[in-house]
Amino acid sequence: MTTQHINSLQWHQAMGFARQSCARIFRDGGNPADALEAFGLDADRTYGAADWDKTVEMVAEYLCRQPQERRAA
Repeated sequence: MTTQHINSLQWHQAMGFARQSCARIFRDGGNPADALEAFGLDADRTYGAADWDKTVEMVAEYLCRQPQERRAA
């Protein structure tokens, strides 16, 4: 996680959404790299993306970024 402040309510909501989204990808036979790719994150450049826990956290962190920091889809 980065050192910037993230609202705790926003973090919990983002974690819930990330878990739900990653669970659907897992259920459909996907892997953590597929989940990162679904959110536009580069799975090749991220470290520790081989496990679901880290992937869910990375997706939640992406969702908590300021809108101007997110990449266009």
